[in-house]
Amino acid sequence: MSRALDGLTVLSLEQATVLPFLTYRLACDGARVVRVENAAHPDPNRFVGRDVLGEPGMRSYFLPNNCGKEAVTLNLAEPEGRALLLELLGALRVDVFATNQRPRSYGRLGIDYTTLAAAVPDLVWLGITGFGPAHDEAAYDPVLQARAGFMELTGEPEGPPTVFGLPMVDLGAAEHGYGEVMKALYRRARRGGGARIDLSMLRSAVSWLVAPLVLGASLGERVTRRGNTHQFFAPVSVFATREGWVYVAVGNDAQWAALARLPALAGVDRPAYATNAGRVADAPRLHRALAECFARLATDEALAQLRAAGVPVARVATLADVVADPLVASALVRVRDPRTGIELALPAPPVGDPPPLGFPPRLGEHNETIYGGVLGYPPARLADLRARGII
Repeated sequence: MSRALDGLTVLSLEQATVLPFLTYRLACDGARVVRVENAAHPDPNRFVGRDVLGEPGMRSYFLPNNCGKEAVTLNLAEPEGRALLLELLGALRVDVFATNQRPRSYGRLGIDYTTLAAAVPDLVWLGITGFGPAHDEAAYDPVLQARAGFMELTGEPEGPPTVFGLPMVDLGAAEHGYGEVMKALYRRARRGGGARIDLSMLRSAVSWLVAPLVLGASLGERVTRRGNTHQFFAPVSVFATREGWVYVAVGNDAQWAALARLPALAGVDRPAYATNAGRVADAPRLHRALAECFARLATDEALAQLRAAGVPVARVATLADVVADPLVASALVRVRDPRTGIELALPAPPVGDPPPLGFPPRLGEHNETIYGGVLGYPPARLADLRARGII
């Protein structure tokens, strides 16, 4: 079965998380993604995590975001390497070139938009940076979570600002970059021509703060971390059961009325709680009363009763629970390493059937396929390039 991006070729000078996750998403949708790495200084994530394969350059943290890709090595610090990059762009008929190198490296490595677009005029060029191409400051996800205000919104009210459990700035910028690439490809299909896309991870993160910034900066209403509760709705919180945790989110008065009628929660209701405003005003006491009730229930019992009443509720799942969830398990992507037999189970993309993906590539695994098969270089030439540190 064909996928949406079958026939699209992406050449990506990528490392860390943000761009590898973006190109992983492109690969899931059928694009051919070729990673470019320096053989002597490859993606540092190759060396992070457990050595599950017995190969130092294929540690566990590198694997998830790099399924479905090919990998070549290329030393762009050398003029011959930069010339070879231009040759690859043409021979592979590259549609998208992407990089998350710092901007100061663009010219030195010959990956700037002007240079590459001169070789491929309809190229879609994507550069992901921490703060935009005019700023060369180093950036990692938690640093950006702090600067973008995410940490001010995460954690307990009396506790310290807290980083989110996932690298949301990385993942969010990847999804935003995916959308920008799709828009550029659509414009190219309609009108022709390439595009330069400069994506700031900070701007990407701040773009999600529509409600907090409007409420805080424009309307003078302080929005800050609330732990597991909600500033504008109640009851909304996590509650301990006899052997686990459930999260309850009451979003309107009808849901509250249904919850309050449950025999297991008898005695928690008050006249003022008929409206959301009344519940918010007395949220600490309301949550304490509910906590006493839920502590007497088994998790499955609490879930069954609230779901039957139409009240939004969920078990606080472990990652093992998530993998076992029937709605998740049926759509897992299974990726097997032909060398070791190790299998990875990945969550499926949000829409569509689970895609067929290859195992993450070893460093330079496809040098012979691409330099030899696509460019036609004989083995002696490849050996010479390798000996001289060009590939």
